[in-house]
Amino acid sequence: MILKFFNKNFNISFSIVTLIYFLDRLSKIFVIQLDKNSFGSEIFSSAYLNIVLIWNKGIAFGLFSFDELYLYNILTLLISIIVVILVVMSLKSEGFKKYSLLIIVGGALGNLHDRIFSNAVPDFIDFHVGNFHWFIFNVSDIFITLGVISMIVLELADTKTKEQNND
Repeated sequence: MILKFFNKNFNISFSIVTLIYFLDRLSKIFVIQLDKNSFGSEIFSSAYLNIVLIWNKGIAFGLFSFDELYLYNILTLLISIIVVILVVMSLKSEGFKKYSLLIIVGGALGNLHDRIFSNAVPDFIDFHVGNFHWFIFNVSDIFITLGVISMIVLELADTKTKEQNND
């Protein structure tokens, strides 16, 4: 039974999640070290992209930031439960849906690691046009967003296919 679980499909799935997790960890460690070496100033600045470290205590893009520790811990627990649910969903899924879920899980684990061990998530990618700045985000957020967009596209395509089959 255990050997059946560790098949080729599992190894590919595990590799995807692990790769995303480590890309995120490496990028965060690198930026945190650069921030320490430059004493907190902007690490990189250009016409459309800044690399500047901020510590996010909320969820994606700084939403629901809390100063209260118990609210932060409740939010972290909820995120942990959602990650477990996504893992179970990915185990039951196939094809593109499975990989979309795995991409979300890899990114979520990267941010969850920071929430647990640093009590905040380091965000550092700041896209802007003139004075309009998008939310500052990190590599995990990129993968979570890509996975969510993929899931939305899959759902829309599935709905359209079902509608065509009913006609």
